[in-house]
Amino acid sequence: MAERLLTIDTSTPCCSIALSEEDRLLGEILINASGHHTLQLMASLADLLNRLGLAIADVDLFAAVIGPGSFTGLRVGLATVKGLALARQRPVVGVSSLQTLAMHLPFCRVPVWSIVDARKNEVYAGTFDCRQGYPEPLAAETVMAPEQLLASISGEAIFIGSGAVAYRPLIEKVMGERACFPPPPANLPRASSAALLARQEFRAGRSVAPDRLCPVYIRPSEAEIAWAAKRLPG
Repeated sequence: MAERLLTIDTSTPCCSIALSEEDRLLGEILINASGHHTLQLMASLADLLNRLGLAIADVDLFAAVIGPGSFTGLRVGLATVKGLALARQRPVVGVSSLQTLAMHLPFCRVPVWSIVDARKNEVYAGTFDCRQGYPEPLAAETVMAPEQLLASISGEAIFIGSGAVAYRPLIEKVMGERACFPPPPANLPRASSAALLARQEFRAGRSVAPDRLCPVYIRPSEAEIAWAAKRLPG
């Protein structure tokens, strides 16, 4: 029997929830959470299941987008997925928000740069080869100033994500005609895209117990920075 997969993405203020069966999307809900992830997430999940005539007990597999992205959003999303999976005693997988974005550009002939606005004049960045349909990472995901990122890129590239929107004038100034951009709707990660990546992870045997699922922040949170500063001598 085909296994149903619930995938949740809370890496940006525009959250999404998708339910799929094998590679077939059963339903998806997008939510403008605006900082209220927890309440809207659970209400939207209940709404999605109700529309499909299903209950959480009908879900076999669970997945979450684990970052990088909004620290608060990621914590809420992961806590939700871990709680649901623990209750059902099911394994989980986590997928990258940057790789999820690159899923929107299958068969692209030039390198895809997924860049997410990290604030503080920095971006989270990952580069992918999408020529075979699924995004293959070309380097480790990182965080850096957009100027530094652009200085490292030679040749043509396509830029996607909130960072591509925020820094488009700079990208066009530095890259000129070597840079191109997808239509605006592609700039938000979608749980339905993450679900396809999650299926690959499950098929490859890379699932983990719910308590082993961890966020990928790439850089420390403000709380971690403050805690580290307090521990410095003097």
